[in-house]
Amino acid sequence: MSKVAWIGLGVMGFPMAGHLKTQGHEVVVFNRTRAKAETWVAQFGGKLAPTPVEAALGADFVFTCVGNDDDLREVTLGPDGAFSALGADAIAIDHTTASAEIARELYAAAQDRGASALDAPVSGGQSGAENGTLTVMAGGDEAAFRRAAPVVAAYARAFNLIGPSGSGQLTKMVNQICIGGLIEGLAEALHFARHAGLDIEKVIDTISKGAAQSWQMENRWRTMIEGKFDFGFAVDWVRKDFALVFEEARRNGASLPVTALVDQFYAEVQAMGGARWDTSSLIALLERTRGTRSWLRKAP
Repeated sequence: MSKVAWIGLGVMGFPMAGHLKTQGHEVVVFNRTRAKAETWVAQFGGKLAPTPVEAALGADFVFTCVGNDDDLREVTLGPDGAFSALGADAIAIDHTTASAEIARELYAAAQDRGASALDAPVSGGQSGAENGTLTVMAGGDEAAFRRAAPVVAAYARAFNLIGPSGSGQLTKMVNQICIGGLIEGLAEALHFARHAGLDIEKVIDTISKGAAQSWQMENRWRTMIEGKFDFGFAVDWVRKDFALVFEEARRNGASLPVTALVDQFYAEVQAMGGARWDTSSLIALLERTRGTRSWLRKAP
C-alpha cells in the first residue's frame, strides 16, 4: 500500500479517491472547497490537508483531478502547490482533462525534482468513477506507468500508456471528438425514428446488434428520448474540452468540421438553459426545432 495525496474532489475525484482509501492506501486529500474534503473524510476516513503542498508531503503518488489548465497549474506549481513537496521518486498523476502543453510542463517540472509525472485523463464519466470502471489513457515514461498501474487499478478497468508526455491528453481529445460525433448521430437517429412513427425500442434492439452499436446507444438511447439529461458530464465541460481540441488542431493542422458543428450545437443547448445537462442533451435541440432545416441553415 502507498501513501497518496489526492487534490480535487469533484464529481470524478471524490469517488476515485474513495476507491484508493477503500483499497487500503493511506490517503490525504485537499479540495479548494474545504467542506467537500470534510465530507470525503467523514465518508472514507483518511486525512485532510489545508494546502496542496501539505497534502503532498511524503507522498509516493500525488494525484490531481481539477478543472482546467489554470487550476492545475495553481495546485501543482503555485505558491502552495504540491510540486514544492514532490519527493525524489514520487509520481505525479494528473487526471484533469487539460492541454498537452501543460502535461509536458508538469512532466519537466517533476523531472527537475527527480520525480516523474503522467498525464492520465479518464473516460467513463461519473458512473465509471463511482463504479471503478474508468478507462485511463496515459502519457509519460514506462517505468512510472508500471509503478502507477497497481494503484490506478483501484478505479480503472483499463490503464494504457499511449506514448511520451502529452500523449494521454491528446488521446483524450481523440476520445472527445469521437463522442461528440457519436452522440449527434444517435440524437438525429432517434429524432428521425420518432418522426417516422417507429417503435424505438424495437429499432434499437435490432440495430444495436449490428454496425451501428456504440456505448452511447446502449446506455443513453432511452434517457435521451425521455428527456433525462442528468448523467454527469455536462455540456459546459464538453465545450471546455472541445476548446482544447480546437487549440491543438490549430497547432497540428487537423481539420475537424463535424466537431466544430457539434460544438455549435452544444452552444445552442447552453442557450436553451442546458449548460449543466449531460452531453446526450443534443437531442433536445432537435426536439425543440421539430425538424432539421432551421438549424442546418445556421451551420457554417
